Amino acid sequence: MIRPPTAAQRRVIEDADPVTGRLRGTEAQLAALVKRGLAFRHPRPPHDHFLTPAGHRIREAVPEAPARTAPDTGVFAARVGGEEEPPASGPARRREVHSAWQGLLELRRMTNPDGAVDRPCGWERTHLVRAAALALEAAGHPPAGSDADGYRVRATPQPEAVAVYAPDARTLAACAATLERAGWQAGEYTEPRTRARYLLASPRRV
Repeated sequence: MIRPPTAAQRRVIEDADPVTGRLRGTEAQLAALVKRGLAFRHPRPPHDHFLTPAGHRIREAVPEAPARTAPDTGVFAARVGGEEEPPASGPARRREVHSAWQGLLELRRMTNPDGAVDRPCGWERTHLVRAAALALEAAGHPPAGSDADGYRVRATPQPEAVAVYAPDARTLAACAATLERAGWQAGEYTEPRTRARYLLASPRRV
Protein backbone atom coordinates (compact mmCIF):
# COMPACT_ATOMS: atom_id res chain seq x y z
CA MET A 1 0.00 0.00 0.00
CA ILE A 2 1.35 3.44 -0.97
CA ARG A 3 1.81 5.74 2.00
CA PRO A 4 0.31 9.21 1.59
CA PRO A 5 2.85 11.95 0.82
CA THR A 6 3.88 14.58 3.34
CA ALA A 7 2.79 18.20 2.89
CA ALA A 8 6.13 19.09 1.30
CA GLN A 9 5.96 16.13 -1.06
CA ARG A 10 2.37 17.01 -1.96
CA ARG A 11 3.54 20.49 -2.98
CA VAL A 12 6.13 18.89 -5.28
CA ILE A 13 3.38 16.72 -6.78
CA GLU A 14 1.08 19.72 -7.27
CA ASP A 15 3.88 21.61 -9.06
CA ALA A 16 4.49 18.78 -11.53
CA ASP A 17 4.12 19.58 -15.20
CA PRO A 18 0.39 19.05 -15.91
CA VAL A 19 1.03 17.14 -19.14
CA THR A 20 4.32 15.25 -18.77
CA GLY A 21 4.32 14.87 -14.97
CA ARG A 22 7.94 16.04 -14.79
CA LEU A 23 8.89 16.91 -11.22
CA ARG A 24 11.05 19.60 -9.67
CA GLY A 25 12.36 19.28 -6.12
CA THR A 26 15.33 18.40 -4.00
CA GLU A 27 17.05 15.06 -4.43
CA ALA A 28 15.70 13.96 -1.05
CA GLN A 29 12.10 14.89 -1.97
CA LEU A 30 12.31 13.14 -5.34
CA ALA A 31 13.93 10.03 -3.83
CA ALA A 32 11.17 9.86 -1.20
CA LEU A 33 8.48 10.04 -3.90
CA VAL A 34 10.21 7.25 -5.81
CA LYS A 35 10.32 5.15 -2.63
CA ARG A 36 6.56 5.67 -2.16
CA GLY A 37 5.87 4.61 -5.73
CA LEU A 38 4.62 8.08 -6.69
CA ALA A 39 7.49 8.96 -9.03
CA PHE A 40 10.15 7.29 -11.14
CA ARG A 41 13.62 8.35 -12.28
CA HIS A 42 14.02 8.13 -16.03
CA PRO A 43 16.86 5.77 -16.96
CA ARG A 44 18.17 8.00 -19.75
CA PRO A 45 20.00 11.32 -19.25
CA PRO A 46 19.25 13.85 -17.87
CA HIS A 47 17.52 11.35 -15.52
CA ASP A 48 14.56 13.58 -14.73
CA HIS A 49 11.86 12.42 -12.33
CA PHE A 50 8.23 11.93 -13.40
CA LEU A 51 4.98 11.06 -11.68
CA THR A 52 3.82 7.46 -11.84
CA PRO A 53 0.10 6.74 -12.50
CA ALA A 54 -0.34 6.63 -8.69
CA GLY A 55 1.31 10.05 -8.41
CA HIS A 56 -0.95 11.45 -11.11
CA ARG A 57 -3.99 10.17 -9.24
CA ILE A 58 -2.90 11.99 -6.11
CA ARG A 59 -2.31 15.16 -8.11
CA GLU A 60 -5.79 14.91 -9.61
CA ALA A 61 -7.30 14.49 -6.16
CA VAL A 62 -5.71 17.63 -4.72
CA PRO A 63 -8.64 20.04 -4.28
CA GLU A 64 -6.52 23.17 -4.57
CA ALA A 65 -4.85 22.12 -7.82
CA PRO A 66 -4.90 25.27 -10.00
CA ALA A 67 -6.30 23.62 -13.14
CA ARG A 68 -9.46 22.65 -11.27
CA THR A 69 -10.37 26.10 -9.99
CA ALA A 70 -9.24 28.83 -12.34
CA PRO A 71 -8.67 28.56 -16.09
CA ASP A 72 -6.49 31.68 -16.14
CA THR A 73 -3.85 30.57 -13.60
CA GLY A 74 -1.36 29.65 -16.33
CA VAL A 75 -1.73 25.89 -15.85
CA PHE A 76 -2.52 24.21 -19.17
CA ALA A 77 -5.78 22.31 -19.44
CA ALA A 78 -7.06 20.74 -22.65
CA ARG A 79 -10.48 22.02 -23.77
CA VAL A 80 -13.02 19.21 -23.63
CA GLY A 81 -15.82 21.35 -25.09
CA GLY A 82 -18.65 23.13 -23.34
CA GLU A 83 -16.58 24.71 -20.54
CA GLU A 84 -18.31 27.50 -18.67
CA GLU A 85 -15.09 29.53 -18.64
CA PRO A 86 -12.89 28.27 -21.49
CA PRO A 87 -9.34 29.59 -21.86
CA ALA A 88 -8.84 32.46 -24.27
CA SER A 89 -8.36 31.48 -27.91
CA GLY A 90 -5.88 33.01 -30.33
CA PRO A 91 -2.16 32.65 -31.12
CA ALA A 92 -1.13 32.30 -27.46
CA ARG A 93 -3.56 29.43 -26.94
CA ARG A 94 -2.37 27.73 -30.12
CA ARG A 95 1.22 27.93 -28.88
CA GLU A 96 0.19 26.44 -25.53
CA VAL A 97 -1.65 23.58 -27.23
CA HIS A 98 1.27 22.89 -29.56
CA SER A 99 3.71 22.86 -26.64
CA ALA A 100 1.45 20.54 -24.62
CA TRP A 101 1.12 18.13 -27.54
CA GLN A 102 4.88 18.05 -28.10
CA GLY A 103 5.32 17.41 -24.39
CA LEU A 104 2.88 14.51 -24.58
CA LEU A 105 4.76 13.00 -27.54
CA GLU A 106 7.95 13.26 -25.51
CA LEU A 107 6.23 11.56 -22.59
CA ARG A 108 5.21 8.73 -24.92
CA ARG A 109 8.80 8.39 -26.11
CA MET A 110 10.14 8.25 -22.57
CA THR A 111 7.53 5.99 -20.96
CA ASN A 112 6.39 3.56 -23.66
CA PRO A 113 8.62 0.47 -23.36
CA ASP A 114 9.62 0.65 -27.02
CA GLY A 115 9.84 4.45 -27.14
CA ALA A 116 6.91 4.63 -29.58
CA VAL A 117 5.30 8.05 -30.06
CA ASP A 118 2.40 6.80 -32.22
CA ARG A 119 0.75 4.97 -29.33
CA PRO A 120 -0.81 6.49 -26.16
CA CYS A 121 1.15 6.15 -22.93
CA GLY A 122 0.14 5.41 -19.35
CA TRP A 123 -0.68 9.04 -18.52
CA GLU A 124 -3.22 9.15 -21.35
CA ARG A 125 -4.89 5.96 -20.12
CA THR A 126 -5.44 7.53 -16.71
CA HIS A 127 -6.56 10.90 -18.15
CA LEU A 128 -8.70 9.74 -21.06
CA VAL A 129 -10.89 12.83 -21.52
CA ARG A 130 -8.01 15.30 -21.28
CA ALA A 131 -5.79 13.19 -23.56
CA ALA A 132 -8.42 12.82 -26.29
CA ALA A 133 -9.31 16.52 -26.07
CA LEU A 134 -5.64 17.50 -26.40
CA ALA A 135 -5.27 15.34 -29.52
CA LEU A 136 -8.31 17.01 -31.09
CA GLU A 137 -7.40 20.57 -30.13
CA ALA A 138 -3.77 20.10 -31.22
CA ALA A 139 -5.02 19.01 -34.67
CA GLY A 140 -7.01 22.24 -35.01
CA HIS A 141 -10.52 21.03 -34.24
CA PRO A 142 -12.60 23.72 -32.49
CA PRO A 143 -14.13 22.66 -29.16
CA ALA A 144 -17.77 23.43 -28.46
CA GLY A 145 -18.22 26.73 -26.67
CA SER A 146 -19.89 30.10 -26.77
CA ASP A 147 -18.15 30.99 -30.05
CA ALA A 148 -17.95 27.56 -31.70
CA ASP A 149 -20.14 24.52 -32.23
CA GLY A 150 -17.44 21.87 -32.15
CA TYR A 151 -16.43 18.69 -30.40
CA ARG A 152 -17.27 17.62 -26.86
CA VAL A 153 -15.32 14.87 -25.10
CA ARG A 154 -17.03 13.08 -22.24
CA ALA A 155 -16.24 10.20 -19.90
CA THR A 156 -18.12 6.91 -20.28
CA PRO A 157 -18.84 3.96 -17.97
CA GLN A 158 -16.65 1.79 -20.17
CA PRO A 159 -13.02 1.30 -19.10
CA GLU A 160 -10.49 3.13 -21.25
CA ALA A 161 -13.11 4.76 -23.48
CA VAL A 162 -14.43 8.27 -24.03
CA ALA A 163 -17.36 9.56 -26.03
CA VAL A 164 -16.81 12.32 -28.59
CA TYR A 165 -19.77 14.33 -29.87
CA ALA A 166 -19.76 16.68 -32.86
CA PRO A 167 -22.40 18.89 -34.51
CA ASP A 168 -22.52 16.94 -37.78
CA ALA A 169 -21.40 13.72 -39.44
CA ARG A 170 -18.56 15.36 -41.35
CA THR A 171 -17.02 16.82 -38.19
CA LEU A 172 -17.47 13.53 -36.36
CA ALA A 173 -15.64 11.67 -39.14
CA ALA A 174 -12.83 14.24 -39.07
CA CYS A 175 -12.48 13.80 -35.30
CA ALA A 176 -12.32 10.02 -35.75
CA ALA A 177 -9.54 10.37 -38.32
CA THR A 178 -7.57 12.69 -36.03
CA LEU A 179 -7.85 10.35 -33.05
CA GLU A 180 -6.81 7.36 -35.14
CA ARG A 181 -3.72 9.25 -36.34
CA ALA A 182 -2.97 10.06 -32.69
CA GLY A 183 -3.00 6.37 -31.74
CA TRP A 184 -6.62 5.89 -30.69
CA GLN A 185 -9.29 3.47 -31.93
CA ALA A 186 -12.57 5.18 -32.76
CA GLY A 187 -15.92 3.82 -33.93
CA GLU A 188 -19.27 5.54 -34.57
CA TYR A 189 -22.32 4.61 -32.54
CA THR A 190 -25.89 5.84 -32.08
CA GLU A 191 -27.49 6.64 -28.73
CA PRO A 192 -30.66 4.53 -28.48
CA ARG A 193 -32.91 7.23 -27.02
CA THR A 194 -31.70 10.43 -28.70
CA ARG A 195 -30.43 8.81 -31.93
CA ALA A 196 -27.41 11.13 -31.67
CA ARG A 197 -24.27 9.87 -33.35
CA TYR A 198 -21.03 9.83 -31.38
CA LEU A 199 -17.56 8.30 -31.34
CA LEU A 200 -16.44 5.76 -28.79
CA ALA A 201 -12.67 6.14 -28.65
CA SER A 202 -10.02 4.28 -26.68
CA PRO A 203 -6.19 4.33 -26.66
CA ARG A 204 -4.62 1.74 -28.96
CA ARG A 205 -2.33 -0.76 -27.22
CA VAL A 206 -0.43 -2.12 -30.22
